[in-house]
Amino acid sequence: MRADQIPLSRGLFGRLAELGLDVPATLQRAGLPVDLPQRPPPMLSTAQFFALWQAAAEVNADPGFGLRLGDQVRRLDHDLVLLSALHSANLGEALLKLSRYKRLTCPEELSLEERGDEATLSLRWMLSANHPPPLLIDSTCAAMLALAERGSGRALRLKRLELTRRPAQAELLAAHFRCELRFNAPRDVLVFQRADLALPFVSRDDDRMAALLPELEAALREQSASMPLRDKAWNALARGMRGGRLRMAQVADALHLSTRTLQRRLGESGTSYQQLLDDVRRHLARHLLDATDLHPGEIAFLLGFEELNSFHRAFRQWEGKTPARWRATG
Repeated sequence: MRADQIPLSRGLFGRLAELGLDVPATLQRAGLPVDLPQRPPPMLSTAQFFALWQAAAEVNADPGFGLRLGDQVRRLDHDLVLLSALHSANLGEALLKLSRYKRLTCPEELSLEERGDEATLSLRWMLSANHPPPLLIDSTCAAMLALAERGSGRALRLKRLELTRRPAQAELLAAHFRCELRFNAPRDVLVFQRADLALPFVSRDDDRMAALLPELEAALREQSASMPLRDKAWNALARGMRGGRLRMAQVADALHLSTRTLQRRLGESGTSYQQLLDDVRRHLARHLLDATDLHPGEIAFLLGFEELNSFHRAFRQWEGKTPARWRATG
């Protein structure tokens, strides 16, 4: 996959139609060619991909459409990344495979963390100027749960689902995911019981896995080699925005570079660490102000500002108005 080209999976438009979506009307509303399903293969940018899912939500009045679409993972068998997860030994290994290889199919990053009795799988789109449409997030979260249940052969109960959006359709989401819901979250996160990571997969297939991994690893090396350092550093910064300032040394370490090498190579590409930090902060601030009701002080903390006044000054430089005024008029 090139930097911002998302190959649409085989049969996607057929599955959308099966679920009752008027595909031509959706494509037209999204500003995409109506003959897109016939193009070999159809490719979209992240902006076009988001437009497709936003249009699908507007054309189809069913608020559970994304959940039904994600649940179809229970019967898909042609996606190599999905198969690498299904053929894993257990749920933990499956989620790690998804975290490693998902970016091969689209610029979405999955990140698995274990802390205490929780295992969190966070979702983040890397090349987006806007927050993903709720329908797309619903579909992805439903797909993660469906994969876990298909692989383990049992019904699973998430511990919690955290969503970067204002409260909406809480009853529908609670009925599907059977867990606590938290809205106005800084990240879109599925929280599993950590103990469930050890659940063995009935779909385990070591021979198929041995055949799949070399192909996936080769594709990952090719993608990494072609990604500009600026994008890698931007992603590392965005990934680390969870409160407390992320130092250049931490980003350099994540990229397996020395601080001096990172600084030099960013300069050669026409940017600097501070410029990237400002870009990431501005991007995430706009996302959180637009999609959630988080207080500006909470957002300031998440972005690593030591004082709310510092965040206010920075935001006024970026947008020409305070965070509260931008939210009210944006």
